[in-house]
Amino acid sequence: MTAFELHARRVHPALRPYLGDLIGYAYCGPPAELHRGLPTQYLTVVISLDEPLGIAWPGQPVEKFQTVVSGLHSTAVRIGDSPNLSGIQLALTPAGSRALLGQPSGELAATMLDVDTLLGVPAQEVVERLRATPHWHERLEIVERLLLEAWRDELSGEPRAELGWAWKRLCATAGGVGVQELAQEVGWSRRHLTERFRAEYGLTPKVAARVLRFEQAVRRLKQKPHTRLADLAADLGYADQAHLTREWHALAGCSPRQWMTEELPYVQDGAHPVAAQSGV
Repeated sequence: MTAFELHARRVHPALRPYLGDLIGYAYCGPPAELHRGLPTQYLTVVISLDEPLGIAWPGQPVEKFQTVVSGLHSTAVRIGDSPNLSGIQLALTPAGSRALLGQPSGELAATMLDVDTLLGVPAQEVVERLRATPHWHERLEIVERLLLEAWRDELSGEPRAELGWAWKRLCATAGGVGVQELAQEVGWSRRHLTERFRAEYGLTPKVAARVLRFEQAVRRLKQKPHTRLADLAADLGYADQAHLTREWHALAGCSPRQWMTEELPYVQDGAHPVAAQSGV
């Protein structure tokens, strides 16, 4: 198995409503041929520190990016076909899309764009600064400062209160609340909620709920990879293990077991990735 390093930084308090993770990564050997970029509740920003990163939507050709932002999506993307060994990855909340990128996440749904297009910052200049910085904690500090400078106060608030509340409710329950119940709670019709929610976030409430429950399943398997799938399905409210497996095929493009073999090979061979904590 190829070892890799992860360097995580707890971000500035002003950024915490907008940023889930700020992580540096480095492979200590050839990267995996295929990595699945799974659907999550976050938009993803990646800054490559060496070769451009190869990314492709299902059935589409690979595109190469030095810096890229990917909006919310409900199908896994293929990451690979590239010798990229190191970079920095950020997980932005939908509120972070407004505050740090200047537009609602619905405008970026199921897309991949060069970060320059959104931040108006010369990406190559940022990449060169990061490459010239030898220590991971200093690299993460540079990115954090960039984000603080890009913070647009006039757009730093939430979307309409009903939409912000509906999103937080879905996240808090890992997609465990139905769309009709959600609509009743915000005082809108189901159709109106669905239309406004999709415009703001790029996913309908029903699809967002599926992504959030799937994300919870991924997290559980990473934490406890020997969990029985039937037990996992029951715990997370799937009808049965077959229902869980169908959802994985739809969202990840493979079965849970295949994903674990590809992404968690240390479960079989006893090896582990190398992790480091940077910053505070």
